[in-house]
Amino acid sequence: MSRDLGHFREDYTVSSLRRVDLAEDPVLQFQRWWDDWTAVDRYDAAACVLATATPDGRPSARYVLCRSFGERGFDIYTNLASRKGRELSANPHGAIVFGWLEANRQVRIEGVVDELEPDVVDDYWRSRPRGSRIGAWASDQSRILSDRDELDRRAAAMAEEFGADPALDADHPVPRPNDWGGYRLVPESYEFWQGRPDRLHDRFLYVRGADGSWSIDRLAP
Repeated sequence: MSRDLGHFREDYTVSSLRRVDLAEDPVLQFQRWWDDWTAVDRYDAAACVLATATPDGRPSARYVLCRSFGERGFDIYTNLASRKGRELSANPHGAIVFGWLEANRQVRIEGVVDELEPDVVDDYWRSRPRGSRIGAWASDQSRILSDRDELDRRAAAMAEEFGADPALDADHPVPRPNDWGGYRLVPESYEFWQGRPDRLHDRFLYVRGADGSWSIDRLAP
């Protein structure tokens, strides 16, 4: 049985996107939109959808938090044995979508994926709240659990082993598990999408050339 999802209000009159307004560097354009979004009190701008695929092309997608971005790429952290970790290890290509929908904007980024350097992962690991670090030890991410109690028991056992008090960090830091790390998506293309009336949206595609320069083309909506 199918369900009619109804007709939702479409208000695409907030802004437009013209070629003349675009930065020549997509990282700078992304930074502009990031700053626009974070200037107001909305949900976490770092929330994005990461899509991965198995070597035979079976896709999966999930929300993650992008913890840094720049000229080198977009960084996420995870259990390397999770589903996304296994897929990225076997097929190191991915796509990220940032959906800042209240501003009628989305950014699609596609590229190759590299595992992050251990020192980069360590720096981020130390910045996480102690409870999150303990939680990473308790969770075999993406593995089947018998019930919630199993997870809670493991979390309690890890909290007892390491000590949950944040004041312990100075002398008794929580070590990073060997299977906890991160990935960097190195962009080969960006698409900036700005909603417009009558679904005649503005779309611009940046593609990296062999010499590292970026071409920019407008796409039909």
